Amino acid sequence: MSVRRVGEHALLVETGSLEISHRLDALLRADRPRGVVEIVPGPVTLLVTAPGADPARLRDELFRLLGTASAAVAAVAADAPEVILPVVYDGADLHEVAALSGLSPREVVERHTGRELVVGWLGFAPGFAYLTGLDPALHVPRLDTPRTSVPAGAVAVAGPYSAVYPSASPGGWRLLGRSATAVWDVAADSPALLTPGTRVRFLAVGEP
Repeated sequence: MSVRRVGEHALLVETGSLEISHRLDALLRADRPRGVVEIVPGPVTLLVTAPGADPARLRDELFRLLGTASAAVAAVAADAPEVILPVVYDGADLHEVAALSGLSPREVVERHTGRELVVGWLGFAPGFAYLTGLDPALHVPRLDTPRTSVPAGAVAVAGPYSAVYPSASPGGWRLLGRSATAVWDVAADSPALLTPGTRVRFLAVGEP
């Protein structure tokens, strides 16, 4: 674990694990150090942009919080909220994912619903949560040619991640199904349903 400068106004904390990144992110947002304007968590890092801060003082504070975060990782995992997302598994790429993974479509669904996933970070589009912990059998490549439009609620996989498209957008992930649960609502107090650290389980419902 380390803290190093990035450009003129940012520090990059190398946490070494997703869980520590989540905990450090929570600590910084609960008591934001003076001068910090942006906090961007990643899978094993956390970027802190602070044009108004003293770099040496902020570095010392980040090291202190990093120690606190490391010691509290187990408790954070136990306390993280859980979201259950009902899914109709009738996606356009379900059978292709099955072929790529050497499974039947039913087995793909069983693998996708059989694990608890964790939101690693948000990116690509507002509310787009990268879900980590996907069964390795479902680690399939993105489409060679992305679709020009993927509907909101589409449940997809690509590489080691799964996701629910928060709004209609282009996309190259392989579609397994669809969920009616809104994961992004600009009118809500907290627009993103899936925030870093949230535990997610998919539940197969309805007829494909």
